[in-house]
Amino acid sequence: MADRPTLVVGSSGLLGSSVSTLLGDRALRARVRWSTPDAPGDLAAAANALLASVEDAPWRVMWCAGAGVVGTSQEALDREVEEFAGFLEHLTAAAGDQRGTVFLASSAGGLLAGADGPRPFTEATEPAPLAPYGHAKLAMEQVATRILGDAHQRLAIGRIANLYGPGQNLAKMQGLISHLGRTLVSGSPLGVYVPIDTIRDYLYADDCAAMALAFVETAEERDLAHTTKILASGNGVTIGELIGLLRHLTKRKPHVIYAASKLASAQSSDLRLRSMVLPELNAYATTPLPVGVSATVEGILRQFREGELAS
Repeated sequence: MADRPTLVVGSSGLLGSSVSTLLGDRALRARVRWSTPDAPGDLAAAANALLASVEDAPWRVMWCAGAGVVGTSQEALDREVEEFAGFLEHLTAAAGDQRGTVFLASSAGGLLAGADGPRPFTEATEPAPLAPYGHAKLAMEQVATRILGDAHQRLAIGRIANLYGPGQNLAKMQGLISHLGRTLVSGSPLGVYVPIDTIRDYLYADDCAAMALAFVETAEERDLAHTTKILASGNGVTIGELIGLLRHLTKRKPHVIYAASKLASAQSSDLRLRSMVLPELNAYATTPLPVGVSATVEGILRQFREGELAS
């Protein structure tokens, strides 16, 4: 890993915290007052701090932020895209001819929810978002491509599978493994609005962080102007298999209620994924699903014991 500061935007989130941990004291954690008028100024200040810290050396940004999920309001998603665009405009203007790389954490599920064609989906699959969340992620990819391309800066887009791991924000309606774990710990039911045979690819957060950083380093070493890569485990798992695994690991059955929801129309029944771009980086997905699920449930249990989560 390059021994220089790296700006991490979204360092308190699941991916951002894993990236920051891997970087150690090389992580510059952006302090942003999200959902306030101060956010654009905070992002500009973070960009300035990054450029000052690297002096004339190449700079690097890991954009891991994103509070939106399927069902998030259009207004909130539009604001997220605008803040991202404003950050990139400020960063590239301030950097001038100083070269750098931006990693953008995008969503494979959001972009490919309505895609057709053979499974598993790859980078060659045409994006077909169904929900506003997916359209916002696609807009962020397009914004980054335009701004960074015009500024002759490198862009590495990571279309990430279903991310999971200890510390996931349970206030967000996202992260099936974490929410299933919560039902085991709290006993409260979980509403699931897609069929039990729905297939997803689950990637452990620490593995994703290692893969993302290796992706950026490869883009820098090979001077890749614009690269899009799927970050995934390469293994498709059904909801039924997940529930069975949790039952095997904990000797308890998650309390799941299957219910109808209008959000189901924005979900694909089969989102198996395979990355064909820089395939050597796929080897960073090393955590077996049972190991990752166990760590996730243990993390939730620890949060309950310490009073960090309500039942």
